[in-house]
Amino acid sequence: METTASVETISGKRVLVIDDEPWIAEILTAMLTDDGHEVDTADQGLLALGMVQLRAYDLILCDIRMPGLDGPGFYAELERSRPDLLGRILFVTGNFASPEVEAFLDRTGAPALPKPFRQEDLHLRTQELLRREPGPASAGS
Repeated sequence: METTASVETISGKRVLVIDDEPWIAEILTAMLTDDGHEVDTADQGLLALGMVQLRAYDLILCDIRMPGLDGPGFYAELERSRPDLLGRILFVTGNFASPEVEAFLDRTGAPALPKPFRQEDLHLRTQELLRREPGPASAGS
């Protein structure tokens, strides 16, 4: 049975995708662009930290397992330097069964989307986060 609830789709937001696997970053970028968002990508957490200091983002999609500064490390750095962004992060991971990943997500309460996922799942989760609080990027920057 289909529902006909008409909730307006939020589009035109600035999104940062952080993933060390280029093909995943490309897929996420294509899906988010299809939803009408402007997307930047970073292939490592350290690069992404610099990007969030220079540009305002409404949403950040971050892989958990990456070489160098991984997702939990990126989150910890944001706790210190940009706590205003913590509510705008959606972690994307194929490692839900990992005790470390589970402990991290439990400790932070950060939302996560398991890989593999469907475009509809990504759309629903990103819309949910974008509705949670207004993003800074659309507020005049």
